[in-house]
Formats: sequence, C-alpha cells, structure tokens
Amino acid sequence: MNINEIQMNPFEEIGTGWGLVCAGDKTRANMMTVSWGAVGVMWGKNAVFVFIRDSRYTKEFIDGGSTFSLSFFDEKFRPALALCGSESGRNTDKWQASGLTPAEKNGVVYPQQAKRAFLCKKLAAVPVTPKDILDPGIIPEWYPSDDFHTMFVGEIIDVVES
Repeated sequence: MNINEIQMNPFEEIGTGWGLVCAGDKTRANMMTVSWGAVGVMWGKNAVFVFIRDSRYTKEFIDGGSTFSLSFFDEKFRPALALCGSESGRNTDKWQASGLTPAEKNGVVYPQQAKRAFLCKKLAAVPVTPKDILDPGIIPEWYPSDDFHTMFVGEIIDVVES
C-alpha cells in the first residue's frame, strides 16, 4: 500500500475509534488500546507517535524490541478494544480473550482483523516528565498517581489494509 494514498482522519481513528498498539513477536506479544497519539512526519520519515504509561505491560515489549504496530478497526471490534484497554496482559491472554489473531509481516506483529495497521520501526522513546508539562492543570487531571507516559516515535515501514 502506498502511504500517500491513505485517507484517514487521525482525530477520529485515534481519539474516537481508538488504536491498538502491539509489540513483541508472533510467539510472545502484547497489545493495548490507545486513544492518545498522532500520525505525521518526523525527521523526514512518515511516523506515528504513541504514548504508553510506564506501568503498562505492553511498554516492556516496546522497550525490548525494535518494532511495534498501530492498528485501527471497524466498530464491530469495539468490545475487543475495550478488553485490550482494561485488562493487563500480565494476567490475561488478550489474544484469546479478545478473539483477535496475531499476524506478522516484516517482523512486526499486528492483529489480523485490523482494517489498517501501521508497521513501525522504533525511532525514539521520549519520557514525559512533570517538568515537560507546561499546563499546570494536566498533571492533577491526567497524572494523579505519577504514572507518566513515554512517547514512542515509530517510522512507518509498511501499511497493511484489509
């Protein structure tokens, strides 16, 4: 798929429809639902930006590898996305519980049922710390327990569409 031909509204896909971040390999991977992120250009590369809290199990997989995927789904998969956002992969096999099936292309794992999956090479991991947040209302609203995010920048190396 030619990335320049993609028609998508990132505000709807990420913020309203939710995305699913997946990392690991086909034998051992974890995934989590995200509603914060972006799609754009960074360092002259087509990129995605995803924000993962330090406490999330999926972060261990992204930290430990060089790739991850950001996938989007039709509305009928909302229950699967809700499960992937509320259950921890430490305690639940999210693949089995959600009914999603792992697929792999170019060494990047993504859910086979996704209508679109951005397959990404990790370019940067940027911790978000209290000193980085300039709006004083953000920390009490979004970080009351000091569980901050890391922003991952991923170069889109391929796009899979169903």
